[in-house]
Amino acid sequence: MSKVRQRKRDIVNSFPGGSESRSKNVDGLEVINRNAAFTGPKSISVGVDAARDRRRPILMAWNLSFNTKHSSRILDSTSIHEMDRGPQRLIVIGGGHIDPEFGQLFRRLWRHVTVIQSGKQLLPREDPEIADAEVKIVGEEGIEVLLNAHASSIEASKSDRFALFLICSINCSEVEVEGSHILLAPGRTPNTDELRLEKAGSESDARGHLKVSSTLQTSTPQIYALGNCHGGPAFTHISYDNFRIIKANFIDHSPSTLTTADRMVPYVIYIDPQLGHIGLHEAEANVKTATMAMAYVARALETDETRGMMKAVVDSESGQILGFTCLGIEGGEIMSIVQVAMMGTLPYQMLQQAVFAHPHAS
Repeated sequence: MSKVRQRKRDIVNSFPGGSESRSKNVDGLEVINRNAAFTGPKSISVGVDAARDRRRPILMAWNLSFNTKHSSRILDSTSIHEMDRGPQRLIVIGGGHIDPEFGQLFRRLWRHVTVIQSGKQLLPREDPEIADAEVKIVGEEGIEVLLNAHASSIEASKSDRFALFLICSINCSEVEVEGSHILLAPGRTPNTDELRLEKAGSESDARGHLKVSSTLQTSTPQIYALGNCHGGPAFTHISYDNFRIIKANFIDHSPSTLTTADRMVPYVIYIDPQLGHIGLHEAEANVKTATMAMAYVARALETDETRGMMKAVVDSESGQILGFTCLGIEGGEIMSIVQVAMMGTLPYQMLQQAVFAHPHAS
């Protein structure tokens, strides 16, 4: 487990280190690794330094923190990475994106895993047949998934083998789930409370996310927010795209203003097989749909990876592709092919007529 943890640390630490070293060679860009707070609309205090006057626009790219209480056996998505030894029996509370990722990881490390989901399906954002296929996949690996299960309390275990148990209700019946550790991943809140936004006059919502326009401008005209501090999808690739918008508008002085309006937001759930999605889900539009089992994909057959399915959502009149999900081998890569077609406004008929290399996942 310690080798797995160290490999994770090495990979994670390499990303910000490389970005920071490249940033130091950019003219006009100053990188300051200190805590900062606003002292006014155009000035900030950095660490113990005096307030710095900012006559240029201020760009904020802020991280998120967890709103959970920590103990040695109640974990979040950060602390579970730092364990010396893996949990003997893990209870995962939640059924969102990262919950099946961690569940599958520790199940493959020969741990017992139970996922507690309060809703009627795992992965509540996905279409029901996709979620059902995922439950089947993780179930075949030995992961227990309890749906419509509402956790009510955590108690000391009555057994000598494990440390605690979770009491939850399923269809009005009380159920005890025993485990050594509990993973809580209810989401994150931004660290904006320490920025003293009231000094800058920038507005935020009840959770602390800055309110921004489609150009990422806050309610204070010269202050812009990038990254996860303004709410919306908390993906690294969205933070990168935020920078693309800021760079085009303020550094490159693009003749046409770039915005977040109508931005396509792809995402991948890194389970095995992957789940990649782009665009609308079926419930979000009045459309026609088509599904295909991965067992009909030649590359999936050759690699004996036929689990999962694909689903497309298209406009019934124009043939425009509105959304696509792939739960299967290289699901994120296949999704990206459809994303490019959507960006080019190609109707699905164009993909039907295309010649792709065989055998290949796409």
